[in-house]
Amino acid sequence: MPTVEKICRTDAGLASELRLSVMRLRRRLANERDPHNELSMNAMSVLGCLFRHGELTVGELAACERVQPPSMTRTVNALERGGWITRRPHESDGRQVVVALSDEGRATVVADRRRRDEWLAQRLRELSPDERAALRRAAPILERLATA
Repeated sequence: MPTVEKICRTDAGLASELRLSVMRLRRRLANERDPHNELSMNAMSVLGCLFRHGELTVGELAACERVQPPSMTRTVNALERGGWITRRPHESDGRQVVVALSDEGRATVVADRRRRDEWLAQRLRELSPDERAALRRAAPILERLATA
């Protein structure tokens, strides 16, 4: 049976190893969410998009999350009912609305991120300096892959 080192020498092997590792890390980070947070991962992702980019239209949010606008409209409606976002008419296009985080939405994102960042920072402290340096170099590359 081939070793992991031999499998990872090919692009297909590396792809398989990265996929598995990233999926496991995502699941582990999801388990570290704020226990008081009742929102789904998809809803939190929408709030995170607004946190990073500021006010967006429903169409821009849909593009950011790679979903169809009708699906995003349903998510936005639920988030607005819960008080996590606000909507206002678009300044120049009456057919559109602009979505923004409410104070509650911003606080929810900050608390959720803080908790997961603390967990990950603790795990990183358990790594060697060389391992942390390798992850610092890999982080921008992983970001490019994720946003491609």
